[in-house]
This record gives sequence, C-alpha cells and structure tokens, in this order.
Amino acid sequence: MTRHHRSPDRRNPDRRSPARGRGLAAAVGGWSARHRKTAVFGWLLFVVLATVLGGMAGSLQTTDQDNGIGQSGRADQMIDRAGITSPSTETVLIQAAGFTATDPRFHRAVDDAIGAVKATGAASAVTSPYTDGAIAPNGHSALITVTMAGDPDTADQRVAPVLAAVASTQAKHPELTVQEFGDASANKWFNDAFAHDFSRAEWTAVPLALGILLIAFGALVAAVLPVLLALTAFIAAGGLVAMSSHVLHTSNDASSVMLLVGLAVGVDYCLFYLRREREERAKGRSPQDALAVAAATSGRAVMVSGLTVVVAMAGMFLTGIADFEAMGMATILVVVTAVLGSVTVLPALLSMLGDRVAKGRVPFLGRRMNAPSADGSRFWRAVLGRVLRRPVVSAGIATAFLLALAAPLLGMHTANLTFAQQLPRGNALVAAQQRIADAFPGNPNQATVVVTADDLGSPAMVSALADFKTRAVATGLLHDPITVTPYPSRHIELVDVPMAGSGNDATSGRALAALRDTVVPHTFGAVQGAQAAVTGDTAGSTDFNKQMTGSLLPVFAFVMGFAFLLMLLSFRSVTVALTALALNLLSVAASYGALTLVFQHGVGASLIGTAGVGAIESWVPLFLFVILFGLSMDYHVFVVSRIKEAHDRGLATRAAVAHGITSTAGVVTSAAAIMVAVFAVFGTLDMQSMKQMGIGLAVAVLIDATVIRAVLLPSLMTLLGERNWRRSERRYETPSDLEGQATPLQAKEVGNSPSVTVS
Repeated sequence: MTRHHRSPDRRNPDRRSPARGRGLAAAVGGWSARHRKTAVFGWLLFVVLATVLGGMAGSLQTTDQDNGIGQSGRADQMIDRAGITSPSTETVLIQAAGFTATDPRFHRAVDDAIGAVKATGAASAVTSPYTDGAIAPNGHSALITVTMAGDPDTADQRVAPVLAAVASTQAKHPELTVQEFGDASANKWFNDAFAHDFSRAEWTAVPLALGILLIAFGALVAAVLPVLLALTAFIAAGGLVAMSSHVLHTSNDASSVMLLVGLAVGVDYCLFYLRREREERAKGRSPQDALAVAAATSGRAVMVSGLTVVVAMAGMFLTGIADFEAMGMATILVVVTAVLGSVTVLPALLSMLGDRVAKGRVPFLGRRMNAPSADGSRFWRAVLGRVLRRPVVSAGIATAFLLALAAPLLGMHTANLTFAQQLPRGNALVAAQQRIADAFPGNPNQATVVVTADDLGSPAMVSALADFKTRAVATGLLHDPITVTPYPSRHIELVDVPMAGSGNDATSGRALAALRDTVVPHTFGAVQGAQAAVTGDTAGSTDFNKQMTGSLLPVFAFVMGFAFLLMLLSFRSVTVALTALALNLLSVAASYGALTLVFQHGVGASLIGTAGVGAIESWVPLFLFVILFGLSMDYHVFVVSRIKEAHDRGLATRAAVAHGITSTAGVVTSAAAIMVAVFAVFGTLDMQSMKQMGIGLAVAVLIDATVIRAVLLPSLMTLLGERNWRRSERRYETPSDLEGQATPLQAKEVGNSPSVTVS
C-alpha cells in the first residue's frame, strides 16, 4: 500500500528542551536526573523500610479455611466451627520378603522401631501391629501407627526426629524394609523441597540474567545495574507482601511467583530504559538529552507495560480462590515496585554514572555499548526483509505453525495432581506410599460426610444413618467399611466413606456425584433440621476445578477488556489494540498446546527430567493466561511504540514497521532470553506444578519474541497499512519533539522495504 510521506515536523529549536519532555514518565525521569542523590537514597530508604517493617509485621499464610470452596469448603467450616481437630498420624511399614510377622526377626524390628519413635518424644501414641491387627493377609507386612503430639497443623515441623528414628531402624535391620509415610512427612517434604527449590531458583536465575546482560551490553556496570534494581525491587516487594498479608493472606506459591515475575520484568524494564539511553548517546546526543529521550519513550513504555501486567494480575481476584488472590497481590506489588525503580532510581543512576556505565567492558563484546542499534542486526534485517517482501505468505505460515502447536489444547485434561504425580520419580515417600497400598489394598480414596443435627440420636437420624450405609454400598461406587465418629455434645458426626477410583479419575468423579447427588439428599437430606456436606481430597479437588471453570469467563473477559482499553488509550488505535489481543491469544494457545504435549502426553518430557502425568495442574492454565497476557505486552508496547514513533516522524507504515522491528530486535531478544532463562529455571524444579508453570511461561515468551514479534506482527501491520492508525487522535512523542528540532530521515533498504537511520 502506498501513501504520501509527511514532512518531518520542523519545530522552533528553542520551543522546548529535553528536560521539559512531555508526559509523566518524562517528568519523573527529568526530576530524578536533576535530584540524583534524593532519588537514589530515597529508593534505598524505601527498600530498607519495606523490608524492616515487613519483617516486623510477619507474614500470614493462607489456611485451609481461606481456600475452602463449594460444598467441601462448607463441610470444612462446619468441622472448624465445632472445634474438631484430628491428630496427625504417621504410618511405619515393616516388610520382609523371606519371612513373616511371626518370625522373631520381624518382632525385633517392630519393637526397635516402636522404641526409637517413642524415644523421640514427638509422638503421643505408638500402636503396635500386634495390638491392632495391622498385619497384611500374607503376613509379610505390618503397619505401626504413630500419633503425633501437639497441633496437627504444625506436625510437619516436629516429624524429623520420627523420620530419623525410622531410618535408624532401617539401618539396624537391612534384611527388612522399614519406611514411613503420612501427612506430616509429606508436608515436610513439600516445605523442604519448596525452600530448596526457591533457593536454587534464586541462585541460578540471577547469574543467568547477569550473563545474558553481559552479552547484550558487553560491559559489567551496565549488566549489573538491571539485576541490582530487580533484586532490590523484589526485596522491597517481599516486605510489602508481608505487611499486606494482614489484610489478604499470602502463600508459598505467591513468593515463588513473585520471584519469577519480579526478576523477569525488573530486569526487562531496566534493559529497555538503559538500551534506549545508550542508543541515543551513540547517536551523538548529550547525556541529558539521551536521558530525556529514554524517559519519554522507553520510560513511558515501561509504565504502560507495568500497568498492563497489574491489570492482568488483578484478574486473579475474580477467581475467589485465596491462593490465587495471594499470587495476584504479590505479583502486582513486585511489578509496581519494579516500575517505580525503573523510572526513578535508574535515571538518577545513569545521570550519576554518565558514560562510566560502559565500564568493565568484556573482551570482544565491549563495542556493543557504543554501537547504534537503529538498524538492528544483520540477522534480524535479513529475516524482516523476507517477511516484508511476502507478508501474506509469512503471516499464513506463522499462523499455521501456531495453530498446529495449539491444537493439543483441545484435549487438555486438568486436575489437582495427586501426591505421587507431584513428586519426582523414585521419591522415597512415593515408594513408601505405593508399598503400603500394595500390601494393604484397602482403597485410600475416601470422602467424609459432615452431618449436623440437634439430636444425633433421634430415631430419624438413626434411621437415616442406616439407610445411608445401605444406599451407599448399593451404588457399587461407595464401599464398606463406612465408619461413623459422633460428637454428640457438639451436634456433629463425621461419616467416612471409601470411594472407588484413584482420587482424581473419572471413576472417583462418578462416586462423588453418587454420594452428593443421590445418597446424601435421600438420607440425611430428608431429616428435618439436619445438614450434611461432603468433603475430602476428591471433593475438594472437584470443587476447586468447578470454581476454576466458573471463573474462566469473567477472568478472561476482565483481562482482555482492560488490556484492550490500555492499548487503545496508549496508541489511540482500535486496530492496534485488537491486533495486540489476537496475537496474545495466539501465543497463549500455542503455550497451552506445548504444555499438553509435554506434561499430559509425555512428548519430550524426558528432556526436562520428567514424564507425562496425564493431566495439567488445574490452576496452571488460568495462571499462565493472566501472567502471559500481562508479560507479552512488554514486547508489544515496546515494539509498537517504536513503530508508532517512526510513523509519526513521517515514515510510511511499511518503513515504520521495518524501523521499529529492527531497532528493537536486539533488546527484545535480550529481554526474551532473560525471561526464558528465568522461567526455564523453574522448569527444572522438583514439583510437577512448578515445572509446568516454568515451561509454559518459557515456551510462551520464546514464541512471543520470535514468531509473534519478528514474523506475525510485522506481516499484519504491513498488510493493514494506514488502517493501523486510522483512529489515532494524537501524535506519539518522539525524540525530535524532545529536542525541539527536526531529525532528518534517511531511507535505507531492508530487503525491498525502506527502514530509517536517525542521524
């Protein structure tokens, strides 16, 4: 499409100065550059105060009551209101291959294990299998029941001596298998794994980001600045999260996500700003003018990007799930803090350092600091040249590739992963659980019916309970033994019902539906004044998935609606806003497809040290959508801002696209590499849900920075031509506006398309 070129805007050179750049970002950047010490020490004071006050306030974690959802949540609240607490129990398996429980050697192992556990003082009771008959039918296995002393919610903090006692018994009796499993030991493993993984992520992600920045800038000082700002932003946000947890509880997952997102966006925002300042200096601008241009352009893009991420993360509050709300709050605080640091303390530091920011040059890479990037690298110019020569073909191939990658999402199965699915293969706890299940094949999948009534012993309630047992067994999905634990003084009883299925399969779902929809309503539901609700692992998982499914539409609508409005306000173009939504949806869909292939079907799973588990963790897809929709705007705003900037300075759309893509290719590549590296670190962690989250984010960012930004975006904008800007109502602020004078434009070939060199 052809158009008449507009003349560059020739303004009075004295009309305005760089220090008076328009817009909030330019004003904040200008103030920081003029008040360098105030900005730097103010930032340090903010970080210290946030950290100290957060430490003093302490962090309140989400509880089971916070996360209670649906009928299972009501049942848990009924138990909590009645003040009923079940003690935490551990099971110790004693197993022999060549002899049975009647053998003296077996007896000695049981006695030694019981004696060692009692000696720890951590158990309130230890029950021998010879007392309660917990011996397998074949006689080769027996179970010791350990009741943990103290608060069951904190039993994981006191179970270590018991585990050590069991391990010492195993060492003493190598001819037998002596293993422990229970809620306390499982929770201890998860907490320890989380702490270890979190530490490993910190110490791996930071050096990776620093290494990529060294390659990008070729100078140590320039590489260290973004990392230091990102880390201080993360530390300050941690204090803010601790303080806010007294209003909205936080969680371990929220801390992990905060590190993940905070490091990625914090480094990226500083990278955008610093690269633009270096680019303007390389063109010959004064340090003051270069900072003014960076503040008005990249600073503005950072603010818009940060606001988009914040709006996207606010969608988490629509889920009604406490852990999601905690992740949303933590991410919003770390992104706001990262933006604040990027537009305030970074200009002050750059003003202080001046050209010393290029100190510590790396051999063979140091020249990158002073090399203008307006024309981009040869590689990206070559790629873009081919794309713009055949935009229809390029857009078609890119779209077909992304749709093919997204196709598996049509068969995506989500579920709350079981304990065995979450842990890596070969884990000792999983092995112990499996041995216990094999030796004692009673179904561990159990539902608990919580029943309240004024008189549990009334004829109507007694008849309802008898009818309940008969109807339950008659379904063929609910089994004996059905056990009843009454609390007459509290007017509540707990009915434990074994269910068919593994806990998160279709059979379990049918068993739960039979219990909730048929058995309970026709028995306890028929008694006047009685209330009954079903809880348990399967019930909780089902309610969680139902809540997630119900929140998908409002969250998607909220995030996309506000993202559209932000793009519309930023670029004054309906076309640009709609294109941003379409490209982001395509990127998210492709990420979902890759996630399904790897983690559900196991394609390539061994390459990242895992295996297909047949399902995607139920919260991961919605979480990925919210995160990715926010993060992908980083690149979109940054790239389209440069395209719009060139267009407003007189270039036709095709040439503006060429200029915008090539001039941002280097920084987008570096930013994407950092994000992919940080997210991929989480893909190496032990917990399956963390792996899925990390790989999903890494794949999406990689696709977004390559296929979307380098092929599909330029193709579509070229095909749309002037329709991209048809609704534009204002000119975009440009470097020449800031200098108050025109900047000559020189055409240069990129394939068959002109790009621009700013001289």
